[in-house]
Amino acid sequence: MTKTLDTLKVGDKGTVVTLSGQHTSLRRRLLDMGLTPGTELEVLRYAPLGDPMEIMVRGYALTMRKDDAKLIEIA
Repeated sequence: MTKTLDTLKVGDKGTVVTLSGQHTSLRRRLLDMGLTPGTELEVLRYAPLGDPMEIMVRGYALTMRKDDAKLIEIA
């Protein structure tokens, strides 16, 4: 069973396996932000209401919506 980024808790780490979904423009944007297969990331925090989330990827903090994080499969 594969996990997606939106299921991780604060402090959890993972490695990007693939980006799924049919939204090619969103997929391209995520790749441009450094979320390529093999990239390690860590969940830093969630907003008080649970969305968006902030992750550490390639040495910088990236904030993204949980709907977008559902497209990122991790190991």
